[in-house]
Amino acid sequence: MSLTDILSPSDIAAALRDCQAPDSFSPKKFFQISGMSKKSSSQLKEIFRILDNDQSGFIEEDELKYFLQRFECGARVLTTSETKTFMAAADHDGDGKIGAEGIDYFNYR
Repeated sequence: MSLTDILSPSDIAAALRDCQAPDSFSPKKFFQISGMSKKSSSQLKEIFRILDNDQSGFIEEDELKYFLQRFECGARVLTTSETKTFMAAADHDGDGKIGAEGIDYFNYR
């Protein structure tokens, strides 16, 4: 399964266009534009599984900086500031990684 099985390719493209400039990424806005904010918990968990590059069951900061590239190979890498802000929003227990349940609790829905 790929992200385009869950999200519209045109919505993904629009979300990526919206945050092309460094330090312009907003997780809340990205979730809204891409359509992620309208997905069910089970669909978000499937998206998480796809985004979990090493399939460890967690998304660590090193993986999170490549978040946009998981949607499109040529997308930019998140800046350090964007990555830290994104991690802080989803890492509710402060362990430096996001579990599958974390994607459902971004509070962006």
